[in-house]
Amino acid sequence: MEPFSSNLKRRAEQLGISNAEVARRAGLSDRRYGNYITGHREPDLATLVRIAWVLNVSIDELLGTNSEENVRTTDELFQERIAAALKALQSDDLQRLLVMIEALAAAKK
Repeated sequence: MEPFSSNLKRRAEQLGISNAEVARRAGLSDRRYGNYITGHREPDLATLVRIAWVLNVSIDELLGTNSEENVRTTDELFQERIAAALKALQSDDLQRLLVMIEALAAAKK
């Protein structure tokens, strides 16, 4: 399962989040997630789905089974990082963020 563990590390790095943060967002202990990172264990399907959701990536990409190489632009990576971070926020934080984003967009006009 070496490609899986290296894909976990690579994706968290792309998103700029730590392994501990991925574990927290997926509802896993640091130790359990660490076993996936080191390749000592493999997650069950439900856990794999949660991890893919947190990392904002397909299961195929995590497992390394997709035949296409996903080359992302800098803007695409920024958007993916934002999408992953949004999943960790609660409603009141999302409302504040929306106000800030709308203000930024209005200032650009």
